[in-house]
Amino acid sequence: MTPGRIVVDRVSRTFRVYPKSQRTLKDVFVARGRLRARDVEALRDVSLTIEPGEAVGLVGRNGSGKSTLLRIVSGIISPTSGRVEAGGRVASLLELGAGFHPDFTGRENVYLNGSIHGLSRARVREVMDEIVSFAELEEFIDLPVRTYSSGMFMRLGFSVAAHIRADVLLLDEVFAVGDEQFQRKCFGKIAEFKNRGGTIVFVSHDARAVERLCDRAVLLRQGEVAFEGSTRDAIAAYRRLLGAEESPEELGAGLREWGTGEARIVAAALVDDSGEERAQFASGEAVLVRLVVEAEPGVAAPRVVIELRDDDGVVLGHVSQELAPLGWRGGGRHEVSFHLDRLPLAEGRFHLRVSLADATTGALLHALDDALRFFVFPAGSESGVVLLDGGWSMQEIDPVAPTSEP
Repeated sequence: MTPGRIVVDRVSRTFRVYPKSQRTLKDVFVARGRLRARDVEALRDVSLTIEPGEAVGLVGRNGSGKSTLLRIVSGIISPTSGRVEAGGRVASLLELGAGFHPDFTGRENVYLNGSIHGLSRARVREVMDEIVSFAELEEFIDLPVRTYSSGMFMRLGFSVAAHIRADVLLLDEVFAVGDEQFQRKCFGKIAEFKNRGGTIVFVSHDARAVERLCDRAVLLRQGEVAFEGSTRDAIAAYRRLLGAEESPEELGAGLREWGTGEARIVAAALVDDSGEERAQFASGEAVLVRLVVEAEPGVAAPRVVIELRDDDGVVLGHVSQELAPLGWRGGGRHEVSFHLDRLPLAEGRFHLRVSLADATTGALLHALDDALRFFVFPAGSESGVVLLDGGWSMQEIDPVAPTSEP
């Protein structure tokens, strides 16, 4: 087969699931005949062809079969039925750091992980400095990996996998690795692989990352191909799947945007009194939330909701407004603003979730989980999360009787 070409032909995969794992021989005999296994069909008759040099995204809800399909293409598991072929060398970034030994040093684990990926010791030696530099572990590479933080561990795993000379690269939520700066490095490395003509299959809940990287996308639903086409159309179909849910469980896996899409929030900004966009504010300062809403012709005036959340995602407050009384004319673009005379926060990191919903039915049209992130610093001696901005007073209600002198 041509290097870089992938053919998935009527692939199905069934897992046998037991309601309770049997840990001892006694458990097996005691539970015999009572706990029946059931078959779970993770993939059902999936067909897909990816040509050399293409970048294809796999999107869908948790449990739709995306990761299972990647593992079948990589050869980690076999299909129950159907055929899969992948031409050339396949590199998988599915479980970063798989095969690392906790008692080996980072350097020893690079050699070990390289051999698992089929690299010779000489080849690993050639790229060792580049791997260590990319992972930003120059000071720690000769320490046991059990002393590494989870971020250091994952960075090293990504760096090893990213430096393999492969024809096909399989990626599963890799942009959850490390901090924002390292994520940009990861994206740059993957884009470099794509520009060299490598084939990419990318699983992610981050729609923006899929749109940036992929030429087309496949939407999986309950183990079947529900849509295959342009990335934009596949992402729109995926967001519509989530439209009925206020807080989908995929938020923890990188989802940031969902909804049926008849109306959308296309821009958001935090603005001070001088009209300047900012991401840092003093406690008690005036703030304006400015949104740009775009809607299809004839869409009825929606309700806009703004939720204030702390860095852990806990809701601190919310406000909503129907747009009909504000002069909504239906369709086109509108700028919507919400003004706070005094920001009621003392200090900390916060973010806003903004959404649009049908004012009559409540159906979710569009939601942005991380629409705006900002930082609040104390303007005085205040501390904590909430700004307790009030005035003090005192009055005497029971005068103390004067003491008599002897």
